[in-house]
Amino acid sequence: MPTYRQAGRTAKALSAAVLASALLLAACDSGADGGEQSPDGKITLNLMTQSSPLAPADPNDKLINKRLEETTGIHINWKNYTRDIFVEKRNLAMASGDFPDAIFDAGYSDYELLKLAKDGAIIPLNDLIERHMPNFRKVLEEAPEYRAMITAPDGNIYAFPWIEELGTGKERIQAVDAVPWINVDWLKKLGLEMPTTTEELKQVLIAFKTRDPNGNGQADEIPLSFINKPGAEDVVFLFGAFGLGENPDHAVVTNEGKVVFTPAEEGYKNAVKYIHELYKEGLIDVEAYTQDWSTYIAKGKDHKYGLYFAWDKSNVTGDNGSYEVMPPLAGPDGEINVTQTNAYGFHRGKMVITSANKNLEATAKWVDQMYDPLQSVQNNWGTYGDETQQNIFEFDAENNMLKHLPLNGTAPIELREKTSIGGPLAILDSYYGKYTTKPDDAKERLRIVKEVMAPHMKADHAMPSIFNSIEELERLTTIETDLFAYVLRMRTEWYQNGKIDEQWDDYLKELERLGLPEWLKIKQTGYDRAMQK
Repeated sequence: MPTYRQAGRTAKALSAAVLASALLLAACDSGADGGEQSPDGKITLNLMTQSSPLAPADPNDKLINKRLEETTGIHINWKNYTRDIFVEKRNLAMASGDFPDAIFDAGYSDYELLKLAKDGAIIPLNDLIERHMPNFRKVLEEAPEYRAMITAPDGNIYAFPWIEELGTGKERIQAVDAVPWINVDWLKKLGLEMPTTTEELKQVLIAFKTRDPNGNGQADEIPLSFINKPGAEDVVFLFGAFGLGENPDHAVVTNEGKVVFTPAEEGYKNAVKYIHELYKEGLIDVEAYTQDWSTYIAKGKDHKYGLYFAWDKSNVTGDNGSYEVMPPLAGPDGEINVTQTNAYGFHRGKMVITSANKNLEATAKWVDQMYDPLQSVQNNWGTYGDETQQNIFEFDAENNMLKHLPLNGTAPIELREKTSIGGPLAILDSYYGKYTTKPDDAKERLRIVKEVMAPHMKADHAMPSIFNSIEELERLTTIETDLFAYVLRMRTEWYQNGKIDEQWDDYLKELERLGLPEWLKIKQTGYDRAMQK
């Protein structure tokens, strides 16, 4: 997470910036049909975006964007950066005042949105949405909860969101992040049963290490691997067996409505001790603490792992029967718990319009096309009818519907990154069976969440997506920068040195010093406020 400093501005300055932005919007919109035009009469917009290294360097080479230009009559002059440098380039452009007209697939946090709005760098979008965006208004009418979620505490909407629904509540596709995938070929080879407890898993991993399950006569198996940072490849799925478990944002809501910071819990301490036991036995990948995604999947494709974690096994070990989901394990006290994540298919800051934009009406109409159901589906997954590469869809003209094609062994994430454009979009649950089918990998993941994971989720509630005030966000951001880094550093050290018992009391004191009580207060206040709406 980037580090942000406190803005230290007054509420009066914020009001002035919002008023200035609103006046600018009105002034620009009155002449919205002017601006830069190409020789063929098309309006040209200058947009900044990000994309995968697998995608074309010029987004206009993507079939989706070629069709968009034909549909809208608007040419986009893209400034595109790969994801590893995008945030740096985006922040540099905004800090220097060299603004594009808009930033597509911007990935802004709530704090960044409110700070940019306060500084007058981005404009409120309320008026544009009401006047020029019928597709987006239709989404907000069908799912009105999103209007509240995208509206800042000052009443303004500063960014266009990404919305992807698939399932609801505990059975939504995002309710679990990391899924544990175990090598069932190795289990069969060694005559072992699927582990059902944390102790049984330990014994299985020891067998993977010592009994040559791949049969090559070498001790080259990796019993357990993960990527040691918050995300779908983290080992913390196992923490649920010891208590409340752990989440990427370190927050769990109890059934009594209390927000808990998981790394300060006794169950967390016991889970870390368990991982240390596995480390002490030599069962953990030596690269687990340093590896990136490419290293992780390279070993996965060679089927070197006994157990690993990922959103979808297809992306790591392939779509085959060698790996299956390991059901959640009972911990030392016999309890089974799956921690419900606080993730939803929703991101507020996917696209912003800057105060440099002189083509507001045209921009709004172009963005509105992103919220056409068939367009949103393609933005999210990829397109159809591309004669130069594999397609994700076929178009059923009779039913005006996009149908997912078989992947034929291609990793879904690779095809998606080559052909989709991301950015602002909306896919509601009602779209499935009407505008699109469910992808096979999503169907299988939904089954796993519903049948394997959800029945063991003890927490009934997750943290909602709360739009805090800029003052709250300044404090949260300041606190989290040091607090989260400290938690990860200590956890990693304890995995390896096992000194958590001796250091636990000092650790708790340091959490307090780094601002944990204030963090909890802000989080609890936000949760209570959201529950009253």
